[in-house]
Amino acid sequence: MEKKQKAKYIISDTLSAMLAWAALFLFRKLALEHTGFSDVADVFNDANFWLGLVLVPLGWLCLYTIQGTYRNVLRRARLTELLDTLLASLIGVVVIFFVLLVDDNINTYLNYYASFLFLFFVHFTFTYIPRLIITTHTVNAVHTRRLGFPTVMIGSGPRALQTYTDLESQETYSGNLFVGYIDVNTQAIKQSDTQAISQIMPCLGTLSDMRAIVNEHHIEEAIVALEPDEKERLSDILLAINSCGDIIIKITPDARDIAVGSIHQRSIFHSPFIVINNRLMPEWQYSLKRIADILISLFALILLTPVYLVTAIIVKATSPGPVFYAQERIGHLGKPFKMHKFRSMYIDAEDAGPALSKDDDPRITPFGRFMRKVRLDEIPQFYNVLRGTMSLVGPRPERQFYIDQIVQRAPEYMLLQRVKPGITSWGQVKYGYASNVDQMVERLRYDLLYLDNMSLTTDLKILLYTVIIIFQGRGK
Repeated sequence: MEKKQKAKYIISDTLSAMLAWAALFLFRKLALEHTGFSDVADVFNDANFWLGLVLVPLGWLCLYTIQGTYRNVLRRARLTELLDTLLASLIGVVVIFFVLLVDDNINTYLNYYASFLFLFFVHFTFTYIPRLIITTHTVNAVHTRRLGFPTVMIGSGPRALQTYTDLESQETYSGNLFVGYIDVNTQAIKQSDTQAISQIMPCLGTLSDMRAIVNEHHIEEAIVALEPDEKERLSDILLAINSCGDIIIKITPDARDIAVGSIHQRSIFHSPFIVINNRLMPEWQYSLKRIADILISLFALILLTPVYLVTAIIVKATSPGPVFYAQERIGHLGKPFKMHKFRSMYIDAEDAGPALSKDDDPRITPFGRFMRKVRLDEIPQFYNVLRGTMSLVGPRPERQFYIDQIVQRAPEYMLLQRVKPGITSWGQVKYGYASNVDQMVERLRYDLLYLDNMSLTTDLKILLYTVIIIFQGRGK
């Protein structure tokens, strides 16, 4: 359903951009150059017209993608659609004029202003009206229960039952399609209360099963409805949900939450909730971060080709074994992947089991020690970044063997899996490599700080400090 909806937006936006571009050429020909309708055929003989008819829509689609237009297309609101289309139209028209039209021959600068305003109005109108129709159709599908979003209820007491009843009886359906509930603490709730909600929806498990439940049922929303004596578990619940990805979290409020203004209603017809935004950055920053990952990785793989060749030769000549070393690490949302490095250890380094490297580690080859000093062993990970399993900046990925030990002492480590792991990180810059689990836990606070301050600016600072560390040879 979501793919079909996204295709509707893309096709609509493409046709709208093409029509707006064609309308601009006709407007300039008829209104600004004052030619007759008999000369309109000249438009179709203009190579720039046909070139723009292909390239300009592609540019608009790139802008919309960066803006985040094609993400969560089933949840778009009509007011948001209006504001987003206005902003994108303004930015896009400015770019078109500075890139494509600023060097055109004109009789007066008033023609520029007229062309600008015409293109802005026409493009916005041609784009927004089809979007409004598509969005309205989707909103109506939600309100009439033809479309819903898989939702899990966190809680099994009277408040959970009351929350479900309120959502089902509200004037306009909110789209919450409950697949079941998660039992938080049955000992604190009367058996009769638990049986009441279990007659409505099945029990899917406990908090420890959260990730499996989310993956199996494709959960998009979690509604937390706790009893007063269960509120102390809220932090554990939020930790469990947040570690599963970008799930919308709604918490049933009490009188104090309403009194202090924690409730921000999006619709006057829907039940009040405290809504927690799980996105760490604005959509456009996520898009630019991925674009930067791809461009920089491609550039690095091409530019560093001689370095790859020389390093591979030296690794092969200085110790027996393969040039590259692929090790399974745990990445975004707990998904395992193969992380690639230049081999810096002897081939039998972990015959006795997993072990972290230390200073003067005898398992490291002489050239491997140098590679680690200048982070040369890490450069094959640009391939991982290009594939999308890693990013340039993000918490360093660990093996499941060590994650299990870290989580026992610091459960908040699971929050790091909300983002892709990186070649370099705040923890790597501030702390460096960890030689034991104690150091991993200590380094964790820097990676958690990264999540709280995640932005393109923060990524740039971390990359710059990483380059400084490389040139200073302060790696280990």
